[in-house]
Amino acid sequence: MTHKAIVLTFLQFCLTWTGSQSQTPTKALYYKDCPVDLFFVLDTSESVALRVKPFGSYVDEVKDFTVSFIEQLKASYYRCDRSLKWNAGALHYSDEVKMIKELSSLPDQKADLNKRVRDVQYIGKGTYTDCAIKRGTEELLIGGSHRRENKYMIVVTDGYPLEGYKEPCGGLEDAANEAKHHGIKVFAVAISPSHLETRLNVIATDNSYRQNFTATGNIQQQKDETIRNIIDVIVKESEQVCCSFDCQPPRGPPGDPGTSGFGGESGRPGLPGGKGEAGDPGRLGDIGPIGYQGMKGDKGGRGEKGDRGNKGYKGEKGQHGIDGIDGKKGEAGFPGLPGCKGSPGLDGVSGGSGPKGDPGPYGIKGSRGEKGRDGERGRPGNSGNLGSKGEPGVRGVNGDKGERGDEGEPGPDGPKGEKGSLGERGAPGTPGARGPRGDLGEPGPPGEPGREGSIGLNGDPGESGPPGPKGYKGDEGPPGPEGVKGPKGTKGAPGDPGLMGERGEDGAPGNGTEGFPGFQGYPGARGDPGTNGTKGYPGPKGDDGEPGDPGADNEVSGPPGPKGAKGHRGKEGPGGPVGPPGPPGADECEILDIIMRMCSCCECKCGPLDLMFVLDSSESIGMQNFQLSKDFIIKVIDRLGRDERVKFDENESRVGVVQYSHKQTEELVAMGSADIKSIQDLKEAVKNLKWIAGGTFTGSALSFSRTNLLDRFRLENRFALVLTDGRSDTLRDSTPLNELCAVNTQVVAVGVGDIFKKQPNTEQLGQIACSRGIILQRDNYAELLDDSFLQNLTAHLCKEKKCPDYTCPISFTSSADITILMDSSTSVGHRNFETKKQFVKRLAERFLMAKKPSQATVRVSVVQYSGSQQQSVEVPFSRNYTELASGIEQIQFLNSGTDVTAALDYVTSQYRGARANANKKVLIFSDGRSQGISEEVIQKTVAEARAAGIEIYALAVGSQVNEANLRLLVSDRKGIYNVAYGARHLFRVSDYPSLLRGVFYQTVSRKISLIS
Repeated sequence: MTHKAIVLTFLQFCLTWTGSQSQTPTKALYYKDCPVDLFFVLDTSESVALRVKPFGSYVDEVKDFTVSFIEQLKASYYRCDRSLKWNAGALHYSDEVKMIKELSSLPDQKADLNKRVRDVQYIGKGTYTDCAIKRGTEELLIGGSHRRENKYMIVVTDGYPLEGYKEPCGGLEDAANEAKHHGIKVFAVAISPSHLETRLNVIATDNSYRQNFTATGNIQQQKDETIRNIIDVIVKESEQVCCSFDCQPPRGPPGDPGTSGFGGESGRPGLPGGKGEAGDPGRLGDIGPIGYQGMKGDKGGRGEKGDRGNKGYKGEKGQHGIDGIDGKKGEAGFPGLPGCKGSPGLDGVSGGSGPKGDPGPYGIKGSRGEKGRDGERGRPGNSGNLGSKGEPGVRGVNGDKGERGDEGEPGPDGPKGEKGSLGERGAPGTPGARGPRGDLGEPGPPGEPGREGSIGLNGDPGESGPPGPKGYKGDEGPPGPEGVKGPKGTKGAPGDPGLMGERGEDGAPGNGTEGFPGFQGYPGARGDPGTNGTKGYPGPKGDDGEPGDPGADNEVSGPPGPKGAKGHRGKEGPGGPVGPPGPPGADECEILDIIMRMCSCCECKCGPLDLMFVLDSSESIGMQNFQLSKDFIIKVIDRLGRDERVKFDENESRVGVVQYSHKQTEELVAMGSADIKSIQDLKEAVKNLKWIAGGTFTGSALSFSRTNLLDRFRLENRFALVLTDGRSDTLRDSTPLNELCAVNTQVVAVGVGDIFKKQPNTEQLGQIACSRGIILQRDNYAELLDDSFLQNLTAHLCKEKKCPDYTCPISFTSSADITILMDSSTSVGHRNFETKKQFVKRLAERFLMAKKPSQATVRVSVVQYSGSQQQSVEVPFSRNYTELASGIEQIQFLNSGTDVTAALDYVTSQYRGARANANKKVLIFSDGRSQGISEEVIQKTVAEARAAGIEIYALAVGSQVNEANLRLLVSDRKGIYNVAYGARHLFRVSDYPSLLRGVFYQTVSRKISLIS
């Protein structure tokens, strides 16, 4: 058969095959044309559904994106005379996978598929993306067309969670690799914003199937481009697959049915079937002989996912393990990185120049330096004087004709000669050098015009004339072009040195490096002997010599020996005379101060309380934030026990923790449970809590906490601390958020931003906290561990403390006018001055609130002093504490010098003309140091104040005081310092903060109120 006949037979077979296919029923078009299977996997977990309000809005956007995508799936005709046909299906998932519709032919089932997508209700719990992808892979392999090259999956998700979450179906990477292994191309479409790009890249088959695709957002054009780009990729890839047949002629008219073809080859093995029902047990067979070990069987198909089992009971606590052996000491760590460079210090005071040091030793001989570069050409020196003319020498042999020299300068004009007679006309000479223009001469007689001669031949060169005298050196001409380098000449004799030129200008500073030190010089000649030095110091003591021979006996006794040891105690002597009376003992306030500092029972304690923590463990919290939440609970418990002295015990304060996610996921650990015997057991149980990562049903969790934990509490002082992001799924959890408002419990709602950096929902937090609770908000979970936040929280929990009822009352027996003299000098400082004002306000309150007879009145005034002319009445005498406190608060710090005597003189003048029947008392803040002060001046000033009936008290702060001046300020009426009198009138404190500690202000006010 010829080649042409073979080709015709093959074309006839192709036409016959095409005609036979065109006669098949319409149902076969499902496989005949180019089929593409497309499956949607939609994320409706909590991180998508509850991210923004209104809840479920992101899920609605995902559904709109899917419907819009399905609407744009239209048949396409390829140039190879084949048509693209779409088969589509969908599912949605959270912690379970729900089928929306299996793979169905479009456009026949398009309306039903779109309706089912719109009817989807979000699940709103955990995120099992790996299970959803594997289910989508199964649907694509079981349903649709027989071509695996045209199977696509579109996964729409935000990629959460990232870490700390157990994926039940083998993990996301395993599910994506399984789809790729079966030839399924997977597109990853993000739910923006705040999606995890790294997880989406794992899902996508490669980078071309990711391309920043998004299904949500405010820009509709971006979502439309996502749909269009994905469809374009699928259509382009499918054309390459469907149009790859060798026989693709244009369609002709239908032919007659052909003869039946031969039987086809056996098909490929099908997918494993579903698990069959368990058969009836057969009868027990006879025991057979022992067989050989068989070969390993093929791996069975994956079984169907079982139903989720019931939550197991908490296991019993295990026994304590044996203490382990101490580990070996670890190796030293690597040295740390160098610290940052410190700030430059202040410039120190320049010291005086020191004495000149001794000359240092000679350095090592340096190596030969590098050859210096050629210097620039120097300027020409001045011309030397012309030497005397030498005698003419013997004429030498004519040399070779030399090169033409430079043209010299014209010589000077000679003297004007006498006018000669007209000679014969000579032959024309060679033209000479053009001379300077001469003076205008007398006109000569006109000559006869000659005939023009012919140009003659050049004559032979004449003999060389004698060398002329050396001319002056001409000006330096411009450099000529560089000639050919001639042979190296012999070295000439050195010329005579020229005159020294003028000193040139200093050159620019060089940039060379410092040279090496030179070699050590040769020793010089021995110098003259110097003058005799002064007598030297005695040298060190030499070693002990050998003992000498014993000397002759000496009858004279030697010197007395050293003092002997102390003798025994003698008998007790008679008693001495009675000494002077000592200072008075501590008064009631000082005794109270000692008791409160030494006795722990005298401190204010946080009363017994019951504390409940409700911990949000939903998916939007995140694994790392959940760990921070547990640390926060443990730190609050530790602070209450350490700082507030709360004793957590079964008979005193108790604590419990409830963690929750969606419905029926609550987990309770509390004191009083069978496996928790102490607070340490409870903290260990809190550390072992596992992140649930599901939905958020806060209302159900609060109802559970009320029923299972609050009913255990017996104390009236109880708190509930709810830690959440404030976004409960109120659409599916109908339990109200104010579950704890009906019980006698103070609720603290702590709202924290979630993994999407969204601020907590203040509306829900308000419902949780009730009207009498408080709301605390933090931007992130790390701020929960801030020291100031923990201190404020524990202070709120212990705001009702129980304190011992100690009183230190004061009283006045008569009227009194008290002036407080405040030191406002530089040595005090602004911050200490503010502390002093708070102390003065406490004193004023004590004085005005003291007991007194009905006819008596107590008035207080405040005077500020600094330098000699800086005294002023800041608050005049008043009995109204509100006016006093307001005036003290407005006092401004002067920050100037110190003059105590001027201040006392000023106060003494203020008391002249005051009430006659009132005791006059002055409390002065002073350290005894003052400007221009002397003993005589202080004694005079104090005597004048005492003569005016003023009793002086002094208060010294710090240890840097002038003790002598302080004693003069508080001397008695005779001007003598008395220990007992001084103990009642002189107060001391170590620093300014100590003014506000303990009962010091009570001690000062009590002693001032007493009558001396």
